[in-house]
Amino acid sequence: MKKSIAIDMDNVIVDIEANWISWYEREFGVTVAREAMHGIPEDQAFPDPLAARSLLYKPGFFRYAPLIAGSQEALLKLQEHFEVYIVSAAMEFPNSLPEKYDWLAEHFPFIHWKNIVFCGDKKVIDTDFLIDDHLKNLDFCKGTPILFTAGHNINVTRHQRVNNWEEAISFFKPHIEGLSIVSELK
Repeated sequence: MKKSIAIDMDNVIVDIEANWISWYEREFGVTVAREAMHGIPEDQAFPDPLAARSLLYKPGFFRYAPLIAGSQEALLKLQEHFEVYIVSAAMEFPNSLPEKYDWLAEHFPFIHWKNIVFCGDKKVIDTDFLIDDHLKNLDFCKGTPILFTAGHNINVTRHQRVNNWEEAISFFKPHIEGLSIVSELK
């Protein structure tokens, strides 16, 4: 039986930071450097945090966000050896449900709809591994929590950290049984 991996969307396979910066500049004419998000909650990096947060409720915000580099290739590789689930706490933002589903269908058509979980609280997720950028999800992970680096978590020292998808693939190599399988992941 394959082990299971739950993979978050925002700031893990979807570049929400870049998208938020782009939307804020387009809507309010102010450019925010990505480094401004380091070590603080994402919305606090913007001159007007409430205005920044309002963008999350606008149609299209989640639908047209860019990919995180290497995520498609990595998930294809992981799917060969693990049961891969996409898990997103999408209930807070009403537009995000259909937009995230459509985004996944476009960018990750190889992820079956049965392996997509939209929930309000990830405490209900019971997989062997969880890759996420937020401690609120990782601290309650029933399996092995893996922190995916994002600006807001740059100073966090809890949990195993991966900075990108290449490091994530390397993390999983020892968890795959058989040397021939491990060499395939190179």
